[in-house]
Amino acid sequence: MFEARLLRSSILKKVLEAIKDLLTQATFDCDDNGIQLQILKCAGDKDTVTMKAQDNADTVTFVFESPNQEKVSDYEMKLMNLDLEHLGIPETEYSCTIRMPSGEFARICRDLSQFGESMVISCTKEATGDIGSANIKLAQTASIDKEEEAVVIEMEEPVQLSMSADVPLVVEYRIPDIGHIRYYLAPKIEEEDS
Repeated sequence: MFEARLLRSSILKKVLEAIKDLLTQATFDCDDNGIQLQILKCAGDKDTVTMKAQDNADTVTFVFESPNQEKVSDYEMKLMNLDLEHLGIPETEYSCTIRMPSGEFARICRDLSQFGESMVISCTKEATGDIGSANIKLAQTASIDKEEEAVVIEMEEPVQLSMSADVPLVVEYRIPDIGHIRYYLAPKIEEEDS
């Protein structure tokens, strides 16, 4: 049996709200490490939400409870058997990690979106000394084809960007007391003229 209980449903609502326009179907992977969603307006922000399913069941139940127990709603939904390949994300040692206020990152992305469909995020390390100088530049590119495909997350926590050459950029938002949401953005591959 599986059961997860969140004392503040606003956390789940914010995560689902952030990705709702990106997917029509989703897979929740539940294990000892937590709940992962591979890419609910019926709950108030302060409601408690419980998700539960029996072993080998074909349904999942969501129970929403108001803080004063005046209202308890439960919804049973059919589970879909999706033949999807699970995209495993290997542990990666990143060459560059950037931490900054999430509001500042959102402002930069919003400002840059006015100038084009792609943006380049790079991390440069430079050093100068008596025997010479060095310069290392790592870059990632990401593209938003349509403005309506953009994801907006209103978070007070800092955002962490992790990158290395030839691996997806990781944009991570920590959710206090519960976990995190991570976006893995593959580098844009430019088509070469033949």
